[in-house]
Amino acid sequence: LVHARAAEDRFVAEGYGAKRYDVMFNEFILIGSESDPANIKSAKSAVDALTLIAGKQAKFISRGDNSGTHKKEQSLWEKTDSEPDGKWYMEAGQGMGKIIQIAGELDAYTLTDSGTWLVYKDKSPLKALYQGDKVLFNPYGIIAVNPELHKHINNSGANALIDWITSEEGQKRIGDFRFHGEQLFVPNALNKKDQ
Repeated sequence: LVHARAAEDRFVAEGYGAKRYDVMFNEFILIGSESDPANIKSAKSAVDALTLIAGKQAKFISRGDNSGTHKKEQSLWEKTDSEPDGKWYMEAGQGMGKIIQIAGELDAYTLTDSGTWLVYKDKSPLKALYQGDKVLFNPYGIIAVNPELHKHINNSGANALIDWITSEEGQKRIGDFRFHGEQLFVPNALNKKDQ
């Protein structure tokens, strides 16, 4: 169960995964201190927001861990004219919760998914400052490892999980799950069963 679409497609195309299925989605959000020193609230796009951060050399905490969130962040930086390096840009190599904590302690910006943000926002001094750009769409997919390459895997178990999580029941449970009354993910497996 992953959320780095280009890497997922490559994983399947190269034969490591059997097939990818849509499961759910949420979105990425740029969060930071309420003072918003780079004024990303005024940004016209997510790429513009990162350009503003780099232009001000405002502190930015990156996961730096090759996760789906880190891959999304890197793809956004590649669309800017800015190189994310220097004292203002820090790779922490930590999970999302720890990154939100570090960014809060340093009054820094970071990129998070909306589900994780819902869980941590009441514990953080940071605010959601930029969201809604279509490039911040965060799809999650599920892929069984190719049993032809890895004979030792539990292929029937993997396929049972895929069948359940993409079923009406699995999708309903995802859609019904709330944290403090807010939905973390939007299920979408039933919209396009063969992604």
